[in-house]
Amino acid sequence: MTNRKVQAYFRREHGDNPVLLQGSSDVDDLIEALRAGGPSENLASLHHAERPLMPAGVPDHELLVGVDAGSQVGVLAFMDDGNFVSLDPLKGSGEVSYSIMGNATEFPESSELPVALVRQAVNEFLCSGGQRPKCVQWQEPEFW
Repeated sequence: MTNRKVQAYFRREHGDNPVLLQGSSDVDDLIEALRAGGPSENLASLHHAERPLMPAGVPDHELLVGVDAGSQVGVLAFMDDGNFVSLDPLKGSGEVSYSIMGNATEFPESSELPVALVRQAVNEFLCSGGQRPKCVQWQEPEFW
C-alpha cells in the first residue's frame, strides 16, 4: 500500500516544517497557496515519503510544481535519474520563470500546462509513491 505522504516546501518557514500532502484536498490547497504566493513564492519542491534517501540523507527525487497567479497555467519538473520538464507541444511560449522562496528557476519553452493538468500530475505523484506522473508529456531540457 502506498504511503501517500508528500512533503512540500515553498516558503522559508517550511525548511524545518514542510507542508504535508496526504490527499487531493491537500493538493488543492497547495495549488491555491502557490497561486496566492506571488512571483517570489509560486514554486514548490515536493518529496514523497515512500522514496528512499540517498546516502547523504537527501531525497533521491524531486517534483517541482509552479503555478502562475495571473493565468491558468503552471509548470512541472521531475528529477531522479534524469531531469525532465513538462511539455505542452501545442504552445510556443518562450522561457518562463517561477520562484521558490525568492529564488528564480528558469523553465524552457513550451513547459507551461493548464493548472488542471498540473493538479492532476501532483495527485498522480502522491498516489504513485513518488513516480514521475504519466498524465503529462515531458521534455529533457538542454540546460539544468
